[in-house]
Amino acid sequence: MVELSPVERRQIVTLPPSIAKLTAVKRFVLYGSNLVRIPPEIGAMTSLEEFTPYTSYRLHWFPYEITRCSKLARSTVSTRALFGNYKLRPPFPRLRPPQDSVADLDLTALDASRWGTTAIRSCSVCDRPIKQHGLHQVWISLRVATDVLPLLVNACSATCVDALPQGAEGYVQFPHTGGNVDQPASDWD
Repeated sequence: MVELSPVERRQIVTLPPSIAKLTAVKRFVLYGSNLVRIPPEIGAMTSLEEFTPYTSYRLHWFPYEITRCSKLARSTVSTRALFGNYKLRPPFPRLRPPQDSVADLDLTALDASRWGTTAIRSCSVCDRPIKQHGLHQVWISLRVATDVLPLLVNACSATCVDALPQGAEGYVQFPHTGGNVDQPASDWD
């Protein structure tokens, strides 16, 4: 995005699922973008070593699938803009209650302001198709590369939610659904 003019950059608020095809990309620089969300397909960027969405102040969270980028070692994120960050502790939005069936939900045409994405295809944890199972959305804060990021998990079952790791030290230690969550005190409190 560094080749785009500021006007062109401001027009882009999300990236297409086709970023999954960018498997050879090592550096992903989104400096100063107007993005409001990153698609879960970022997890397919298996060569990613550096992720820089610095000064992308409208990015408040990331998809759990970013944890699949096993080579990701460096990140530069504007952490003060993130939900639950260590310094300011902005609240996590409340997520919808778990659904054991999604038969009545069109998972390919979701309202992103309500679900965090426009489509949910597979479980963030086990990668099974969501449409064949339920939908359990939770937040978890984990260290990803050099930053602790709030991650949105779209799990297919309570079992997958239970399989999530413990939250990062100094952050909420368990997966949660947002709202009024007691966050650990920070040095700034």
